[in-house]
Amino acid sequence: MATVTRVTKITHQSAINPSSIFTSCFRNSLVLVCYLVLLLSSTISPSFGLSGVGEEDENRGSDLYPEILRDEAVARLHQLGGVSDGDGYLERTFMSPAAVRAGNLIREWMEDAGLRTWVDSLGNVHGRVEGRNASAEALLMGSHLDTVVDAGKFDGSLGIISVLAALKVLNINGKLGELSRPVEVIAFSDEEGVRFQSTFLGSAAVAGILPVSALKITDKSDVTIQDALKKNSIEITEENLLQLKYDPKSVWGYVEIHIEQGPVLEWVGFPLAVVKGIAGQTRLKVTMRGSQGHAGTVPMSMRHDPMAAAAEAIVLLESLCKHPQDFLSFDGHCKSFSMESLSTSLVCTVGEISTWPSASNVIPGQVTFTVDLRTIDDMGREAVVYEFSNRMYQICDKRSVSCTIDRKHDADAVICDSELSSRLKSATYIGLKRMTGAAIQDEVPVLMSGAGHDAMALSHLTKVGMLFVRCRGGISHSPEEHVLDDDVWASGLAILAFIETQM
Repeated sequence: MATVTRVTKITHQSAINPSSIFTSCFRNSLVLVCYLVLLLSSTISPSFGLSGVGEEDENRGSDLYPEILRDEAVARLHQLGGVSDGDGYLERTFMSPAAVRAGNLIREWMEDAGLRTWVDSLGNVHGRVEGRNASAEALLMGSHLDTVVDAGKFDGSLGIISVLAALKVLNINGKLGELSRPVEVIAFSDEEGVRFQSTFLGSAAVAGILPVSALKITDKSDVTIQDALKKNSIEITEENLLQLKYDPKSVWGYVEIHIEQGPVLEWVGFPLAVVKGIAGQTRLKVTMRGSQGHAGTVPMSMRHDPMAAAAEAIVLLESLCKHPQDFLSFDGHCKSFSMESLSTSLVCTVGEISTWPSASNVIPGQVTFTVDLRTIDDMGREAVVYEFSNRMYQICDKRSVSCTIDRKHDADAVICDSELSSRLKSATYIGLKRMTGAAIQDEVPVLMSGAGHDAMALSHLTKVGMLFVRCRGGISHSPEEHVLDDDVWASGLAILAFIETQM
């Protein structure tokens, strides 16, 4: 599995052999199906919510800490959301001026929580407490400080601030030093991959899967990653990049809190969910070349139009991803639920398309578009890529245009650790019980993540677990992204309960 950019060419000759795909059954693919069954049969109440619980804060003891886990955490989310390179919108990309300011602010909050802090040679901001046994395996926690363009305030930031709030509570109560193992919070410098088109730069370095060649990747201004770091007084070489990798024997696990970025939690009326796994991803760049010509003089029957070929290929992709069972065949050994799982978890998106010369009175000479393909089933993902490429080449042959597929990014699906997931589920019950003052009868939802997270990179280093937090309308990567104040509080209480299991 590679969680950083790699480019390979898919050609007629190098296409994947279908027999290698279906000689064994699809694995690790029943998760989403099980959850869909859960949604239909569970006792989750659509009316379960936390609005108004703050009215009785003072009557339920001092274990709620709303002034830190809710009020201060929310204020910090808004403060961090104001640190931007954009004028009137939120944007923080790898080692930009705003990203550096955000890192400095997060470092102050880490020190406020009683942590020892430093910035590593890839710009990741670390805060650590050793606990009673500095030589024990460490619990890593955190998320990313970078954003997309025109971003919301909660993506990434919530996973840093909620953890720091929980550790601050322990520090104030004099319990931070009682932890049985070190706890380290990391604000990763780049997860979104906006500036250098290479995701998980920060977490991949810590996990030891970032190749030294990545230092030479350039942005649109031909600035390399190495140059961007040097501009901020961080000297990085191939040698100290390799030194960023943590020793797997020194790490107990990684836990990440993140907004759901989807509508399920709001739909079922529950503030938190345990994440069962993260879908695998493939990103393709498709280029079609035909005969550029005058829009008024070339007869339709004589055209070699890459735009028409691209349109047909895109509609084909939509049909393939909506109804994979109509396109894929099996060797008879796979069970029916494998196809059902692929059908319910597969999503495909064409997010960019460009033409040359892009004039209204010119038949395009070239069309380029991207494909983003995700599913929990890695073998199914490979099958869909294979089927799409084969059928696309048929379209190109029929229309007498040339076509190539550049495979730009691959990340295998990640299944979260069952022990960490169980602990996070128990911590969620404890946290919500503290808020409501009563036992929670509803089942904590278990969700799959269609979005990529730093946990994908960290899974190469250690076991991982994730907790999702409800967001309004399921909207993310947008200024409309929003999390209720009480849901921020719920996440803080849940992660506090989880960390307390390390006492």
